[in-house]
Amino acid sequence: MVRFLPLLTALALLLGIFAFRGQVVTAIKEEQFKNSPEKTELLSKAYIDKILASNGKWQTEETQAVWFNQNVPSPSMELAAKIMENPQAVLGENNPSDKWIEVDLDKQRLYARQRGEIVYDMAVSTGLPWFPTVTGSFNIWAKVRAQRMTGGSKENGTYYDLPNVPFVQFFYGGYSLHGTYWHNDFGKPRSHGCVNLSIPDAEKLFYWTEPSVSSTQYSLYEIKPEESTRIVIHGTTPTNIY
Repeated sequence: MVRFLPLLTALALLLGIFAFRGQVVTAIKEEQFKNSPEKTELLSKAYIDKILASNGKWQTEETQAVWFNQNVPSPSMELAAKIMENPQAVLGENNPSDKWIEVDLDKQRLYARQRGEIVYDMAVSTGLPWFPTVTGSFNIWAKVRAQRMTGGSKENGTYYDLPNVPFVQFFYGGYSLHGTYWHNDFGKPRSHGCVNLSIPDAEKLFYWTEPSVSSTQYSLYEIKPEESTRIVIHGTTPTNIY
């Protein structure tokens, strides 16, 4: 029996790899593209330029935030300290191919997987039905510790100006995973298209995904797909948002 252990170990690893690939393929096949917007504000050149102009550092002079034309509490200095501090330890080995993220629009859940195992299971708030989150297979192209986000329309009541959005990971133009300080209603669509997470969950995910951000870095841009974590988004945005 002992002499067969190496063979059994190799077989187990091989089965694990196939299971991992199978999960990715299944999630991609289940993508529903009918609610994916082709052209949105988040894909405009002006929006992308604002992202690239950010240095990822906390804007200490910003004390006011607006969400859907309403003033909301601005981020605390406690959050500022957390963003500026050294990153926490990263779970597992640094290998992008071992990790991927699934976002299920129907369930409003995010699953972070490594070698086929679910590492994190998180409630999220994706885009509202009239601001749907894109579906498809993507890779993180930028990571920013703190980002100002503005957009929407004052006339239509959808305007937002949110300084110091924490732990942002852009995966398709201006679409991103990020922490949220202006609401705590996760599990229901609430955003303009991004994937909203609680700040603790966004922080965990920010330091778990590849590539890692060092203690001296506040932003990473133009990350190559082969060096970053894959994100698969599928499903249909729930119409019952209350």
